[in-house]
Amino acid sequence: MSHLQDIAVFVEVIDAGSFTAAAEQLNLSKSVVSKAVTRLEDRLGVRLLNRTTRRLSLTEAGQAFYQRSQSALAELNAAEEEVSHLQISPRGVLRINTPMSFGILHIAPVISEFMARYPDIRVEMNLDDRKVDVIEEGFDVSVRISDLPDSTLIARRLCPCRHAVVAAPAYLERMGVPVHPGELINHNIISYQYQESALNWHFTDDQGNDHSVSVSGSLRMNNSLALHQALLAGAGITRTPTFIVGEDIRAGRLVSLMPGWRSIEPSVFLVYAQRKHLAPKVRAFVDFVAGKISEH
Repeated sequence: MSHLQDIAVFVEVIDAGSFTAAAEQLNLSKSVVSKAVTRLEDRLGVRLLNRTTRRLSLTEAGQAFYQRSQSALAELNAAEEEVSHLQISPRGVLRINTPMSFGILHIAPVISEFMARYPDIRVEMNLDDRKVDVIEEGFDVSVRISDLPDSTLIARRLCPCRHAVVAAPAYLERMGVPVHPGELINHNIISYQYQESALNWHFTDDQGNDHSVSVSGSLRMNNSLALHQALLAGAGITRTPTFIVGEDIRAGRLVSLMPGWRSIEPSVFLVYAQRKHLAPKVRAFVDFVAGKISEH
């Protein structure tokens, strides 16, 4: 076997969970599979697997080698897939997961165009603000708004997700207008349950000075659109993406506070599983959305 074949066998052993299962998947004997892994360990000069009679586990070196090897093999398979499927139209059921607000405001308005372009694709779109397990729940692709996407998934960055600290004029008339992050401790904060550091807000000013403040409030919600309605009604102050409140700020329904201080700015990603053969329907959707949602 070539070095690459030995690596592929090693990855299959981990993915399958045992030498026996890997041998069945590869249509090889168990001894051939075992020798390939041993040969790879000898070549590298490290132990990749801890073997017992009941289970296999990766060593620290094995874990690092597995992650890099899996990624490299996925790229090679993707290259073959791209060439072999150039003339095949994307088809089948495409299961999409997206946060509710982003899905309603940005994905739903263009999904009709996508389906018209690819009439052999049927779309099932799930809108859910929680972070789902893409593989476990059977989604083909998911929209993630975060700083660091799950390293076990392929991630394509679409754009930044800028956040603003905002409140309704009616609330500010009652409670006053904060001009410094430290003043937020005197205000009622509407917090978003799924946002990291929901009650510990970090800011940076135009000179690069940092300031963190622990905020609190009487209202916590797990849906950003519901939070948006409470915000418009004057329930308090919140930190929320500008793609939700930008029009409200321009129309004067909401006020953007502390303009000299920048808040969090995660990114919007499309994520999908590392698979040996990326389905054309997934590639088509990823490329389509990337063409619609840019840095702007």
